Amino acid sequence: MLALSAASRLPVEWEGMTMGIEYTPAEPPEQPQEAAGIASVLTGRRKAIILGSIALIAFGYFAITAFQAATSFYLSVDELVERGPVVGETYVQVKGSLKPYSFARESSTSLLAQFQLEDGGAVINATYDGVLPDLFFNPHSEIVLGGEYTAEGVLVVKRDSLLIKCPSKYEALEVENPTTPIPGALES
Repeated sequence: MLALSAASRLPVEWEGMTMGIEYTPAEPPEQPQEAAGIASVLTGRRKAIILGSIALIAFGYFAITAFQAATSFYLSVDELVERGPVVGETYVQVKGSLKPYSFARESSTSLLAQFQLEDGGAVINATYDGVLPDLFFNPHSEIVLGGEYTAEGVLVVKRDSLLIKCPSKYEALEVENPTTPIPGALES
């Protein structure tokens, strides 16, 4: 048997004459261009559907995660004291007001503040490391703190978790003597 390459010359005899005929093996039939175009469109459409589905799922996941973080509820001080610290709980939000004369800093150069938050007759100790706004010391302001409530009953406030709600009717403090300290703003 004769081995043939892709294009070979075969000797052929015809009426006593020898001629060379070029032989090319049969190639697979070509697909009509319409069929090839439809196949590539279906493949492109499938890719678009898959990528769109992945993008939609990712967007939904991020939206749910963002809304859960933004819609966290808070407890009042008396609810937190009644409930007590929960093992494994890493974050809690508490609403109350600054107990007068309970605010103190570690030193005059330190930003670490210790104070008490009260509401409904209950009181908790809290610490915050950072600068506090002036409204923090207003007796009419509601304070919402977020942080970890330790087993010792101290709320360790996270740096970005301090919210001061300004009262709807702002009432200025009546100061008779300008040297009189503002309640809750004493330094120790």
